Amino acid sequence: MKAPVSWLRDLVTLPPDVTTGVLADRFTRVGLTVEHVESTGSPVTGPLTVGRVLTFADEPQKNGKTIRYCRVDVGDHNDDATDEYPASRGIVCGAHNFAEGDLVVVALPGVVLPGDFEIAARKTYGHVSDGMICSERELGLGDDHDGIIVLPAGTAQPGADAVEVLWSSDEVLDIDVTPDLSYCLSLRGLAREAAIAAGVSYSDPYRQPLPEPHTGGYPVEIDGDRCRSFVALTIDGIDPSAPTPRWMADRLRASGVRSISLAVDVTNYVMLESGQPLHAYDGARLRGPIRVRLAQEGEQLRTLDGQDRRLDADDLLITDDSGPIGLAGVMGGETTEVSDTTTTIVLEAAHFDPATVSRTFRRHGLPSEASKRFERGVDPQLPYAAAHRAAALLAEHGGGAVTAETVVGGAPAAHRISLRAGLIGAVLGTRVDQEEAVRLLTAAGVGVTALGDSLTLDIPSWRVDLVDPYDIVEEVGSHIGYDRIGLRLPVPPGGGGLDPVIRDRRAVLRAVAALGFTEILTLPFAGQEELDQLGIPADDPRRRLIRLANPLAETHPFLRTTLLPGLLAAVARNTSRSLTDLAIFEQGRTFLADGEQRVAPRPAVHARPDDALLAEIEAAIPDQPHLVAAVVTGNWTAAGWSGPAVKADWTHVVAFAETAAAAVGRRVTRRAVSRAPWHPGRCAELAVDGVVIGHAGELHPEVVRTLRLPERTAAVEFDLGALLSMANRSGAIGTLSPFPLAKEDVALIVDRDVPAAEVEAALVEGAGELLESIALFDVYTGDQIGDGRKSLAFALRFRGDRTLTDAEAAQARQAAVAVAVDRFGAEQRA
Repeated sequence: MKAPVSWLRDLVTLPPDVTTGVLADRFTRVGLTVEHVESTGSPVTGPLTVGRVLTFADEPQKNGKTIRYCRVDVGDHNDDATDEYPASRGIVCGAHNFAEGDLVVVALPGVVLPGDFEIAARKTYGHVSDGMICSERELGLGDDHDGIIVLPAGTAQPGADAVEVLWSSDEVLDIDVTPDLSYCLSLRGLAREAAIAAGVSYSDPYRQPLPEPHTGGYPVEIDGDRCRSFVALTIDGIDPSAPTPRWMADRLRASGVRSISLAVDVTNYVMLESGQPLHAYDGARLRGPIRVRLAQEGEQLRTLDGQDRRLDADDLLITDDSGPIGLAGVMGGETTEVSDTTTTIVLEAAHFDPATVSRTFRRHGLPSEASKRFERGVDPQLPYAAAHRAAALLAEHGGGAVTAETVVGGAPAAHRISLRAGLIGAVLGTRVDQEEAVRLLTAAGVGVTALGDSLTLDIPSWRVDLVDPYDIVEEVGSHIGYDRIGLRLPVPPGGGGLDPVIRDRRAVLRAVAALGFTEILTLPFAGQEELDQLGIPADDPRRRLIRLANPLAETHPFLRTTLLPGLLAAVARNTSRSLTDLAIFEQGRTFLADGEQRVAPRPAVHARPDDALLAEIEAAIPDQPHLVAAVVTGNWTAAGWSGPAVKADWTHVVAFAETAAAAVGRRVTRRAVSRAPWHPGRCAELAVDGVVIGHAGELHPEVVRTLRLPERTAAVEFDLGALLSMANRSGAIGTLSPFPLAKEDVALIVDRDVPAAEVEAALVEGAGELLESIALFDVYTGDQIGDGRKSLAFALRFRGDRTLTDAEAAQARQAAVAVAVDRFGAEQRA
């Protein structure tokens, strides 16, 4: 649950000293773990502007794709006018969801988008694209990448700062709401918890209870007992073109919900605020009374996601005379969806059986924000108040008015719990005064009647988790603070096993030793001369040395920042003794100064250091990455009766890294880079999940000559600590898919200097979620390809949640190829 702090402060007046950090801490203390605090400020740097599309031309390409070359007015950022074009910029765009005169968002050269993607003017498809017209996903505003952002007319003038249009600054708490605290899947519930934590009063904006049943609005019928109540409000005179107010769209976006239209946004907004899911029907599309009933075998429904769903007899439906129009509590149907012509809305607010909703959305694989709330339990008194809150927002911003209402069904009777006040302290193991318990329960909305030591509690309708006296004990305990509970530490059982990090590190070391490498141990000291011999530049972080106060040797007065000098010295020592076939490695700590070297204080021994002194000691400790490095020379396999000798080369040190990663369930990717002390044309950067962990390859010839190493000596060094932090520790066997693989191979011709790893990454990006695996199986150069070119052949394997057709697999393959073509000018071989 994402909760914008500004929204919370609108619902409850918090003291000035209750900052976002304090609020996060207090939520976490009562069991509402705040996983992190986000900011809704712009993640984009540079000139992001509003532009107006002046003209565009559709230009079909050889790969079947049609691009648009657009002239875009970006105000003060325009290029000078010419005879051919007015003052504007030329931009190539692959989307088609805009027209001439539309306002769009333009990233000009110099803009850095999320993911550290810098925009520059570049030639593509025969034009210079002087910027980029952006989609939601490219700006980090959402997942929509089907088209670019088109701003409402009159939003701003061309050249205006788009950051001010698209973002509002707010802090958002990302809260892990456990299933028992369903009332906290709403700003209403979180605001009450914030009020209790801050010790302030709270006025519930949704306190109006469900009234007695009455008709007069749109007719509603309920069959069975799986729908407890149903409120239907008829709202006439809606302006279908009315935009969603910016403050509402900003709050929805901060909460992780995409703004769609005023009617849909209002229902989502009220759901997030109150916890009551709502649904809006186009009144003109309804046919006869709304009925809530179970499905009949063989019925079908096309839901709002465009999927035709075969219904089960256990599915609870919303229907009219035309048939099913929605899955109750899960998702509505297409036939009654509100559109840009809707002027009359029938607004639904109902209370459905949690178990039925849970079974339905799991059966159809259709989780939604509504089903998540219904499954955990929604306040049965809430539908009427939530419906009227939504109607008021629609009237205010869309010009409509409530003309009729229908209420069918009712809420359950209030639940009561009786207990002795002394039970609370007895179970918690700490003293809890009756007055304190009564105060906390009253603040939580529980009605308390005290008669001596006996408490009678009237449980509010939204607290479905309070069932018996021990639930009350837990409620009080969470609010007094768990730090007051219990006087003795539990004794842990023996034999808990190794720490996961230790277990993973041992797995890595066993794996590389089994590969044929021998572990050695060298001293962790270094000198400036060793770094000079390795050719490490002055601005490299490995030059940030920490001097020892009392070194063993004046030639090595520093702590090491890399393992390579010790390993290479061991190679030189062994080869000087005619031991030339070597495969050795070392793992250990290195030490990097952070610019300002601090001396740790020396505390006295007669008393425990206070927190400030401990913090000072901690701050003086340098960064100590745990690295592993390996070196190979000579022959990997000696000559013998089974065949000639196999030379040790760069492939063996790359295999060292790949084996280490595989031991913890990860995969290494690599690309060519230049980094000392490796050969500039034979060095690979090693990464796991996009995080660079180290480098491997042949050492620079000058380094080999200086240190008197065998020719073509190869080495690898990477951050073992970083690898272990990304270890796959699930320990579970993944679910085997019952659906077959779709196999597609593709061969692409690219320039010879284009890394295969970058082409692979482009294919992965374009292939989408259906791609299960990709592998490079052939690299070809020759006369058929042309000078300076190479052919890369990849095996792509696709799998879905059903058997894929040949057309679907081919479409996914071509989508992958399209990205490679766009990014590298690749040509697909027949």
